[in-house]
Amino acid sequence: MQFKNLVVAALASVVSATNTVTLKSMDSTDRTVVWTGTTEVDDTSVPGGESVNVTLPDGWTGNAYSYNSGASNTPGMLAEFAFNSYAGATYFDVSAIVNPDDTTGVYQMYPADTASPMSGCMTFACSNAYYLPDDVQTKSTTSSTIIVTLGAGEFEVSSKRDAGENHPREALTDPYYKPTLKGRFTSALRWARRGEN
Repeated sequence: MQFKNLVVAALASVVSATNTVTLKSMDSTDRTVVWTGTTEVDDTSVPGGESVNVTLPDGWTGNAYSYNSGASNTPGMLAEFAFNSYAGATYFDVSAIVNPDDTTGVYQMYPADTASPMSGCMTFACSNAYYLPDDVQTKSTTSSTIIVTLGAGEFEVSSKRDAGENHPREALTDPYYKPTLKGRFTSALRWARRGEN
């Protein structure tokens, strides 16, 4: 009986996804990261030049911004997330919609295991972040660990590594979002359905 309980507990831990955001300071500035999302997450202190891991629950959707130590708590560039979304994918992007003048907070986001696709900029403004609500800049990954860089500094990921499919904003805001099919798969699907009409 005890073995059975152990097996059930082990399986439950595999089914429940662990999502991690690594907040990586790229300069010497201490910051506080503020989280807004589907469940409450405590503000996170990130010392200059260090990295801090934050664990988020399965299916967490929301955003985070940072403000410098000693500065007022003013929303800036947003790191936006939708973990364990459609088909288990994680959707993410850097958004300048709230405060495009922030040049000290969130810079880039990318999966920890592949470093691609990347959302965000090495310098602002760039074409790889949200500036308008109808921009199509949301990225997706199967990774459950996302790196978020804070502040300017030596970047590990260049802007050339932003390849991959972009998704509309609904990928982050609509819990029922499903990506549209296109490319070779769509062509094969049309070919397979050619006699149905």
